[in-house]
Amino acid sequence: MKTIDELKNEKGEIDSNAIKQIIPYERPFLMIDRVLTLDKSKISAVKNTSANEEFFKGHFAGFPIMPGALIIEGMGQAGTLLVRYNLDNHWEKEVLAYKIKEAKFSAPTFPGDQLKYEVTLLGKDERGALLSGKAFVNDKVVAEATMMVAVVDRRDFRSKASPVYK
Repeated sequence: MKTIDELKNEKGEIDSNAIKQIIPYERPFLMIDRVLTLDKSKISAVKNTSANEEFFKGHFAGFPIMPGALIIEGMGQAGTLLVRYNLDNHWEKEVLAYKIKEAKFSAPTFPGDQLKYEVTLLGKDERGALLSGKAFVNDKVVAEATMMVAVVDRRDFRSKASPVYK
């Protein structure tokens, strides 16, 4: 298994194929197209929106905007990458949303916008992490939140899944 640093290209970026090797998401639910920068304390990542995405067809009908919950999800996925970067043997762990606090939305995101997520690690221990995230469109903050994530053993967590998923 490659380390996260080994998945970075020569510019230090991580593309969507490599992202899928780190976090367990696939399209259409993968909310990150590329990681621009990643170090022990901060991540910067982007999501390019397109009018072809299903959520724009129904939110809002006739005036498509990206659901705020999906913007927070993108921040959370970026935060998950950041937390995994700070874990030894990250592939043996699951990083799960635990609490979202102080979420604010200050402007809509439209089809064709590029969202830039910036997430900072505020603190962590063996059980989880505290993160601060912002989403930008054209350098303007469109959303922000404080997030807590739990870190659990992957095998243990997945053993508790419904029999349908085993």
